[in-house]
Amino acid sequence: MLDIAAELHRWCQEGRDFAVATVVAVGGSAPRQPGAALAVDAGGTAVGSVSGGCVEGAVYDLCRDALRTGRAVRESFGYSDEDAFAVGLTCGGTIDILVTPVPAGDTRLRPVLAATLSAATLTGAADDGGRPVALVRVADGPPELLGRALLVRPDGAHEGSLGPALDRTAVGEARALLEAGRTATVEVGADGSRCGEPVTLLVESAVTAPRMIVFGAIDFAGALARIGKFLGYHVTVCDARPVFATARRFPDADEVVVDWPHRYLDATEVDARTVLCVLTHDHKFDVPLLERALRLPVAYVGAMGSRRTHEDRLRRLREAGLGEPALARLRSPIGLDLGARTPEETALSIASEIVAARRGGSGVPLTGAHIPIHHELSAPVGRGRIGSVA
Repeated sequence: MLDIAAELHRWCQEGRDFAVATVVAVGGSAPRQPGAALAVDAGGTAVGSVSGGCVEGAVYDLCRDALRTGRAVRESFGYSDEDAFAVGLTCGGTIDILVTPVPAGDTRLRPVLAATLSAATLTGAADDGGRPVALVRVADGPPELLGRALLVRPDGAHEGSLGPALDRTAVGEARALLEAGRTATVEVGADGSRCGEPVTLLVESAVTAPRMIVFGAIDFAGALARIGKFLGYHVTVCDARPVFATARRFPDADEVVVDWPHRYLDATEVDARTVLCVLTHDHKFDVPLLERALRLPVAYVGAMGSRRTHEDRLRRLREAGLGEPALARLRSPIGLDLGARTPEETALSIASEIVAARRGGSGVPLTGAHIPIHHELSAPVGRGRIGSVA
């Protein structure tokens, strides 16, 4: 639901009645991941998507029904090829949808959602750290619990309630997922333990955008900044040369920093979602920068340069004390083999490698390849599984 937070926040401010349908489970080659949402207001206006078009009409009707009845429902959609008139997914996957009415007069659910949507909207727009929050909802379990919501902040403070027995467990699970910046489903017992009647919780995390730091103020950096913004990164371009590192040359970057790359990396914050792209291909910049970068727990470190430059760079990094496990993390020459030549094509090559690393893709053509189209990099959480990154 947080993927359409800005629109729903506006609807709350305007006092609209609406219902929201959220993907809570997927199987096979489903087009959207847990957390994807479609909302419909009392006037019939719709925002968002749960399936890329396959079942939107049926889910729209479910939302209208929920507004009329006032009851939350869970509905499953599967493969529909055997019946041309059936509502379902032609891709062969399955999705489970939670549909929850959110009337303006609701005093239990709506305040929790309104507070979450407000915080999520600010987090999505802020460049100063934002206000990370997690939204926990009962996605499956006893009918009386279905759709209940709990807002959880990083320090454990929370608003709303799933029920006294569930709240403590839900807060713990939500804080862990919020720290990782992930959306997930978690199975617990209705009494908050790991046993008893099962309850499935959907935890959606609203966190600040992951960082892409591009070192080297060259034309390739400008193209990479554009595609980085398109992919949802907060993009920084850093270069030690003030004549090249200007906001005018990189209008798509969120910030342009004039500093020695290794000194800037020492002083800035990175995390497990950060990607570092080294485009300087000059050892006086590269080596001290990569010596630090390859010791950090970031998602991706790539460096531009020829294969000869790469071999010389590896030699210098070994002399600087880096071992083979650290060097194995370096993606160089940077990018996938697309035959790229222009800055835009090269940026696409680099971005493709970043996405493949993030999602577990191989980078090979899907035509003729007997591999999954959608990959799972998830790890168990409680008795559930981590779903998509928020």
